[in-house]
Amino acid sequence: MASLEEEIQQSSFANEHIKANLNVLFTANWLYNKISALLKPYNLTHEQFNVLRILRGSHPRSMCQKDILGRMISPSSNVTLIIKKLVEKEMISVLQSDSDRREYVINIKKKGLDLLKELDKHLENQKEYVSKLSETDAKQLNKLLEKLRGD
Repeated sequence: MASLEEEIQQSSFANEHIKANLNVLFTANWLYNKISALLKPYNLTHEQFNVLRILRGSHPRSMCQKDILGRMISPSSNVTLIIKKLVEKEMISVLQSDSDRREYVINIKKKGLDLLKELDKHLENQKEYVSKLSETDAKQLNKLLEKLRGD
């Protein structure tokens, strides 16, 4: 296992807080690239994958666009474009709301659910890069990351 110093070819850091910050960013990018490789054969972006997972979580209930955006990992994403692409791929449906004609309701379709089921299997098989952490380690990491984001 290479240290952060080895990975980014830097011999030292001003302090452990700066090193931790860089380590979180480096590791997030590393994980992002691992997942990108998994999604690439399915012609799916991280953001599209995120929207499908959000919709699966509310299935069979529909969601509006602003609620999807509020749950996204990257809330600066162009949700309108992501939704358009997923409609073109026939993974979701978008219908006008019965209660508010200005709003649209979005549902995941069987094709989207089936794709997520297949990706779940791949993600389960690809867990070797996170299985280096024990359950206790993962809980501690989650607590530390939540502490970092806390007010």
